[in-house]
Amino acid sequence: MAGAHQRELAAFALAKRFRGKGPLCVALVVTQHAKTIGLPLAPDKLLTEGGGQVLGLGKGAVQAVLKRHGITRVLADEGGRTSRGSLKNMREYAALLNSLKGKGPVDLNAVEMFWINRVHEFFAGKPFKIKVDAARSLRMIVRDVVVQAVDRQKTAPGMYYAGAVLQHLIGAKLDCALGKRSVQHNCFSTADAPGSRAGDFLIGDVAVHVTTSPGEAVIEKCRENLNDGYRPMLVTLQRALAVAEGLAANADLADRIDIFEVEQFVALNLYEWGKFGADGRKTAVADLVKRYNEIVEEVETDPSLRIELRR
Repeated sequence: MAGAHQRELAAFALAKRFRGKGPLCVALVVTQHAKTIGLPLAPDKLLTEGGGQVLGLGKGAVQAVLKRHGITRVLADEGGRTSRGSLKNMREYAALLNSLKGKGPVDLNAVEMFWINRVHEFFAGKPFKIKVDAARSLRMIVRDVVVQAVDRQKTAPGMYYAGAVLQHLIGAKLDCALGKRSVQHNCFSTADAPGSRAGDFLIGDVAVHVTTSPGEAVIEKCRENLNDGYRPMLVTLQRALAVAEGLAANADLADRIDIFEVEQFVALNLYEWGKFGADGRKTAVADLVKRYNEIVEEVETDPSLRIELRR
């Protein structure tokens, strides 16, 4: 979401686990109450007469919001009404909106769009799948999950699954190679803005940039790294490798930026961790996927970014 309060909403969704259909229904309906009656909200006035349910929480109200955004699939048959945690979720979310109001104007249309994007993620929520097959190369295992992310991205405009998968795969690979939590992991939407982060990952004096579509901006960031005393490294897709190398050459930085394609970057480590044995390779892939899923759980709000390992 490009609108206001993205960071606060994302942090709330992560901390309170607003991922499933029940919490999402609550968020949509309470946001509608805020748009109708204004902020701040009085949580006790958002209860039904008996006090046992959230006022207006039902399939019709939820689907009406979704329909405005072109979504016809049913989020929840009861609109989240039967969820045990709906009252608690309502109070916590109302408190968040009130706290935002206390800081200044709240763009409730932008807030609503944040939750609509979470609904898109929910509907796309099947995990990516990896099958360990002794007959296939390790590079193809990495390629498969990236291709799945690219394909899913085509069906959900505005969602950047491929970039998120690539970033967290590299993060998992670094943790497996160097030790858990050797690097700082961030939500994919967290920009490495000037003055805040040298790259997606910083290890010693190496700034690692991970991108599916290298452009002039990332090359300029590499130039900044060099000026600041860092060694820039860029990891990208195989099809984008030549583009990245060409851009680096155009900027007279071809001999100063290490550029790798992700399949080889990850597969070589898998061979090494597995000591070049069949059983070891399977264990190495399982360890990589486990760490990847842990990172997604820690920093993302979209559970569909997880990877399911098939044997």
